[in-house]
Amino acid sequence: MMFNPTAGLPDDRESMYSQTQQRVYKTSDKTSPISVILVSSGSRGNKLLFRYPFQRVAECPSALTAKQRSPYALNTNGEGLEDQDGDSREQSPLTDEQLVAGFSDIILATILATKSDICGKKFELKIDNVRFVGHPTLLQHPPITQASKTDPSPKREMPTMILFNVVFALRANADPSVINCMHNLSRRIAIALQHEERRCQYLTREAKLMLAVQDEITTMTENGSPQSPFRQILPKCKLARDLKEAYDSLCTTGVVRLHINNWLEVSFCLPHKIHVIGGTYIPPEALEHSLKAIRPYHALLLLESEKALLSQLPVDCSPAMVRLIKTCSAVKNLQQLAQDADLALLQIFQIAAHLVYWGKAIIIYPLCENNVYMLSPHANICLYSQLAEQFSLQFPGHDLPSMLAKFSLPVSLAEFRNPLEAPAQEAQLIQMVVWMLQRRLLIQLHTYVCLLVPPSEDEPGLRDEDPPLATRVGGRSLSTPSALSFGSPTSSDDMTLTSPSMDNSSAELLPGGDSPLNKRMTETLLASLSEHERQVILNIPAAQNQEDLRMFARLLHYFRGHHHLEEIMYNENLRRSQLKTLFDKFRSVLVVTNHEDPIISIFQSPME
Repeated sequence: MMFNPTAGLPDDRESMYSQTQQRVYKTSDKTSPISVILVSSGSRGNKLLFRYPFQRVAECPSALTAKQRSPYALNTNGEGLEDQDGDSREQSPLTDEQLVAGFSDIILATILATKSDICGKKFELKIDNVRFVGHPTLLQHPPITQASKTDPSPKREMPTMILFNVVFALRANADPSVINCMHNLSRRIAIALQHEERRCQYLTREAKLMLAVQDEITTMTENGSPQSPFRQILPKCKLARDLKEAYDSLCTTGVVRLHINNWLEVSFCLPHKIHVIGGTYIPPEALEHSLKAIRPYHALLLLESEKALLSQLPVDCSPAMVRLIKTCSAVKNLQQLAQDADLALLQIFQIAAHLVYWGKAIIIYPLCENNVYMLSPHANICLYSQLAEQFSLQFPGHDLPSMLAKFSLPVSLAEFRNPLEAPAQEAQLIQMVVWMLQRRLLIQLHTYVCLLVPPSEDEPGLRDEDPPLATRVGGRSLSTPSALSFGSPTSSDDMTLTSPSMDNSSAELLPGGDSPLNKRMTETLLASLSEHERQVILNIPAAQNQEDLRMFARLLHYFRGHHHLEEIMYNENLRRSQLKTLFDKFRSVLVVTNHEDPIISIFQSPME
């Protein structure tokens, strides 16, 4: 189910990974690794097999001369910031490269090649301003049968490597969620390498190749031509190129896809790089909370075309993923999508969460004529922006600034479209709205209702001993029903999104009639209110109609400002007109507001 981050990209994308490039990543970026290091331990001691980026090595005599300069010499050419010996380090902060360059290969091999006792566990070590994170793995080689003395076949060499560790160096103040993600990637790479080592001794072969190149470069260095051995390892060692690719991907897109030994696929997504708002990332906890709050009335909006998404899927991806992508539409809610794709609702939730986590889709409310949209406060409204050029190419004859101007104030789709236009033009307008939603240029506003009873003259304010309305009405929130949480063992066929407080309200109200049971249930529902609130509600003219009063009492637990109109419609199987009529009848005690849905607003924020 993982995606290929390089599918559909131009060939010159490789240029950003060229070996001679200077680092283009922000030194203050706490989500990017500083370095990736591979170490091993065996019968021949601890070895640092590979590290990237490379240490700077003096490659010309002038660099050696620069190191011998007097620290008191006057700098007249402005090269102090580029000096390698550290004359100006006190004046400027250390770069990421300098943080790790202070550790020699021998020191790194000693501190990162752990003992066998902590293999298979998270490895985390903080030294000064650097934090090393890895997952040391023990190699359990299969028993090798020794050939007899008379057997002419060559003997298989006994492997000498005992354990290895793929380590990512981070800044010491990196966020704990970033540390956990880096450990997860290290563990995945380690599992793949361990599997290939057992299958064909892949890691042993690559390690021998790395050490052979290091020995060769060491000999050349002794003869007076210093150079980095790791630079020479790259074109010769597939594992070294994989580690470099993982590092570059983490520092740029955040999406890593490796094929260890051209056989095992390792896919990883760093959400801190994908879900970014205004230069800061969305905390994974907030993202997880929003994903768990997905409901059947939500819809899935793909951020790329169907063809582009399918081209990024691996060959062995889930058929359910392909079926969902082909069936997905911005006008279908997840429940309809499950029926059309012939998949269980819980499986739809899991695939939708997977697509959102990888930045391939967002959660919205299905497009309908009653949806109200307005311009996002973070939208780029420049006349000659790149988005404006893309919009003009996608929709000839239309310009983005004029289209965004129509959403300066909240407007519904019914007001946005012209009923006199041809169906083709109306369909194009809907496509424009979808295009703007995909680029986070629009936000949707939902209607929320709060019960606000005017205080009596004798009691001008709320007393301290009176609990808030949220605790007196309902007592339980509908924001996260347990029946729809991810990983629930409940069968998806039995899932229904019902109100937790409906067990003693609408379920027992008889349709029509002023039976004693209905009156008693209405009184029971209103009993959670104070005497003053109850009297004010009963004195409303609409409360004289028992049908309206029963519906008001039935929906009372929604009037806390936590549940928008569409959620109430879905939970209670009511029409929009019924709810608006009820709100109008009880408008003296109900306050109607319009704002974003906090559950999905995280997906409507603009990406960097």
